[in-house]
Amino acid sequence: MTPTNGLTDFELFDLLKADDREAFAEIYNRYKFILHNHAYKKLGNREEAKDLVQDVFSNLWTKRSVINLHSTLSGYLYTSLKNDILNLFAHQEVKDKYIVSMEVFSRTGAVLTDYRIREKQFSELIENEILALPTKMRKVFELSRKSHLNHKDIAEQLDISEKTVDRQISNALKILRTKLGLLGFLIFLIKY
Repeated sequence: MTPTNGLTDFELFDLLKADDREAFAEIYNRYKFILHNHAYKKLGNREEAKDLVQDVFSNLWTKRSVINLHSTLSGYLYTSLKNDILNLFAHQEVKDKYIVSMEVFSRTGAVLTDYRIREKQFSELIENEILALPTKMRKVFELSRKSHLNHKDIAEQLDISEKTVDRQISNALKILRTKLGLLGFLIFLIKY
């Protein structure tokens, strides 16, 4: 084994590609403090800086056989660290947006609950107005809107003419429109 402390970065990198652990240790010892200081200046957190430097060296060892240096070893290591820092910032930004969206959701959750309560109350109002229709009209209307039968089937089932079915449904809609108001009636039409 050759002593590695006097070798150039290119020589160390060639040995690293040949799976030389001593060359890797020398590269690590040469650059760990410089990279850590650089990461700490960018992040302001020693533990995060230490983790990122560890990731840079871990990737260097893992990808040693496929890495092609286009500049210097130090340039490669700084670029790797810079990319890891940018990825960390991007991840933090996504995390922050998620937290903000959860805060907004928690504040508007009550509104959603309030909306559901109002929807339930409005549905009860519609049901009560349908129940208030005259008996035969209500029966025709419910077969049309709730059972989804066509006018011919309703006429056959109730033994009445299709014109009577048309008239009963038309009259029921007029009554509901009057009782529910225009907005309520439109919501009713969407729902039923």
